[in-house]
Amino acid sequence: MDRADIAVIGTGPAGLEAAITGTLRNKKVLLLGSADLSMKLVRAHEIQNYLGFPAVRGEDLAKAFQAHLDQLGIGITEERVSAVYAMGDYFALQAGEKMLEARTVILATGVVQGKRLPGEEENLGRGVSYCATCDASLVKGKKVAVVGYSAREEAEAAFLSEICPEVLYFPMYPGTSPMPENVKVMAEKATALEKKDGAMLVKTGEKAYPVEAVFVLRDAVAPGQLVPGLETEGAHVKVNRRMESNLPGLFACGDITGTPYQYIKAAGEGNIAALSAVSYLDQRKN
Repeated sequence: MDRADIAVIGTGPAGLEAAITGTLRNKKVLLLGSADLSMKLVRAHEIQNYLGFPAVRGEDLAKAFQAHLDQLGIGITEERVSAVYAMGDYFALQAGEKMLEARTVILATGVVQGKRLPGEEENLGRGVSYCATCDASLVKGKKVAVVGYSAREEAEAAFLSEICPEVLYFPMYPGTSPMPENVKVMAEKATALEKKDGAMLVKTGEKAYPVEAVFVLRDAVAPGQLVPGLETEGAHVKVNRRMESNLPGLFACGDITGTPYQYIKAAGEGNIAALSAVSYLDQRKN
């Protein structure tokens, strides 16, 4: 397997700046995230404090970011990373059905919005999964549920419908697109998950729906669940001024490191994280 020097997870300002800086320092960079970049950025009405772009619309700033990536030939790998494992001298990244490798990792996934569902964390791996592609083979022929936090998760529900006879889809957002026949879009929102008598229950304000597995799909996974052994402070990764985490070779930047949630701060931290990763790689080489 071709191992990257730096894997950057996230395509907001922090992740993009990290990828750009790493590339300019002649490192092989793997950038993972959405090709649409950050929806939070794109939908921003007006940003007034981004240096060199006074009163810029988020959509226009995103176009400038994309042009910068294109100029440097930096592509985006659209794979959802569900786990990152420290393997000693490298990291293994579970991305869909693939296992990718990188010598260093920079987390720039943003902050996970909203609280986890009651029963979600304690049943992870016991009927609850964060990756439909990863665990599809385990649920073939079974009735499953998908709790989706954005419209992009509809594609995962459609994928599961190809191997599962019935998929209950609980959208945690308004409005859904047309879905395959065996995907039942539920009108109620999921409020809790429970394992009872060998089945998973998706609870709503009205009733409980029994299924054999539940996929909870969000744009980002809480950092402590994404990387085993990672030290966190609440929803944020604990880092020092060099954006170093407690795991050697793993860095974090942007909103995931804490407030203030500002685009200019995120980009600056992305630059620092990439320079720290480059320094780490050079020291190991020597």
